[in-house]
Amino acid sequence: MSENYKSIRLKKNEERRIKQGHVWIFSNEVDIKETPLKSFEAGEVVTVEASNGKVIGVAYINPNTLICGRIISRSAKARFNQGFIKKRIQAAQTLRELSFDEPYYRLVFGDADGLPGLVIDRFGDVFVAQITTAGMEKMKDVITTTIENLYHPRTLIYSNETSSRKLEGLPMYEEVAIGELPEEVLIEENGTKFNIPVSGGQKTGWFYDHRLGRKRLQEMVKGKRVLDVFSYLGGWGLEAAVAGASEVVCVDSSSSALDGVDRNAALNGVADKVTTYEGNAFDVLKVLISEGNKYDVVIIDPPAFVKRKKDIRSGSEGYRRINELAIRLVETDGILVSASCSHHMSRDALLNQVQLAARHLDRTVQLFDQAHQAPDHPVHPAIPETEYIKTFFFRVSKAW
Repeated sequence: MSENYKSIRLKKNEERRIKQGHVWIFSNEVDIKETPLKSFEAGEVVTVEASNGKVIGVAYINPNTLICGRIISRSAKARFNQGFIKKRIQAAQTLRELSFDEPYYRLVFGDADGLPGLVIDRFGDVFVAQITTAGMEKMKDVITTTIENLYHPRTLIYSNETSSRKLEGLPMYEEVAIGELPEEVLIEENGTKFNIPVSGGQKTGWFYDHRLGRKRLQEMVKGKRVLDVFSYLGGWGLEAAVAGASEVVCVDSSSSALDGVDRNAALNGVADKVTTYEGNAFDVLKVLISEGNKYDVVIIDPPAFVKRKKDIRSGSEGYRRINELAIRLVETDGILVSASCSHHMSRDALLNQVQLAARHLDRTVQLFDQAHQAPDHPVHPAIPETEYIKTFFFRVSKAW
C-alpha cells in the first residue's frame, strides 16, 4: 500500500505561480490556520492543496525556511522514493546525451531537472553531488544507491559544504559515499585537459556552465595576448592557450588554484605561454595598468557579486569597477569578455554597467556576441532562477 502524505494548504490565489510551473512555495503563501507549518518536520513530504482543497502537487517541506516547500511532482499519486529519483536522473542523462559524447558534464541541475536541492557533476567515473535542502538530504542514501546501480562509479563524493545548507538547518560536511577520494580527476573540455580537485576546490570542483563561452573564445585568440581574471584553474585562459594564444596571464586570489593552472598548463604543453599572478583581482589589475600592460583579449569572469536582491546596488558597482579596470587593459580594437553568474544581475543591468565603464573612460564598446550557460545547465522557463549565466563579447575601441 502506498504511503499517504499529510497536506499543506495554500492561501487564496497563492497557487497561481505554482500552477504556472514554478516549484517554490514560500512560507507566507501557506494557510497556517488550516495547516500549521510547525506541525511538519524538516524534509517531510506533503501533498499541496490550493485554497479550495484541490490537490496541485506533491512537495517536500521545511517549516523553518522562507522557501518552505519545493514541488517535486504535479501528480497527487507521486511518491518520493528510489523509483522517482531513478527516473529523474535517467531523464537528465538522456538530455545530456543530446549534447555530449564524453561523460564530463553536470548530470543533474536541481530544479531544472525536477530534483530540487540536488546537483550532480560527472567527471567520467567520478561523481560529485551537492545537496542543499532538508528534503533531499533525507534521500541521500537513496541517491547513493541509485547512482551506484545506474553508473557503478569509481567514486561518489558529497560536497555538502555550501553555505546555503545553513538556511535549511543542515550541517556542512564532505563525505565519500562510494569508493575512495582521488586527489584529482582528469576531464577534457574543448580540446583541453584539466586535472581538477574533487575535494577542497570551488563548489563541485569545476564550472561546466561556461563551456560554450570558452569554445567561442577559442575561435578568436590565435596569436593574441590574453588576460584571464578570476581564472580559478584556468578554464578560459588555458583553453585560449591550447587554441593558439601567444601569451596567457591568469589572475586569481587562490594560490592553490594557480598551482592548478601551472600543472594544467604543463599537462597541455602550453606552460611556456602561461604566467600567473596571485592577489585580489582589483589590486592586480591596477598594478598591471600602472606597468603599462595591454592585452588583445581580457576575460572577466568573477564570482557572483549579487547573491541576493539586496546586493544589487553594491554588486552593480562592483561589476562597473572591474569592467572599467579591464577596459583600461584592452588594446584598441581588442576584445573584452565580460561574464556574470549572478541571477539577480540581469542581462540588461550588466550591459549597462559595462557601457557606463566604457563611457567613463571615453571608449566605445560593441557587443558582437553572447554565450549562454551550457546545455547541461538547462533552464526551466517557469523558474527564472535556473537561468543565471551571462557572457558578453565586446570590441573595445576609441570613442567614436
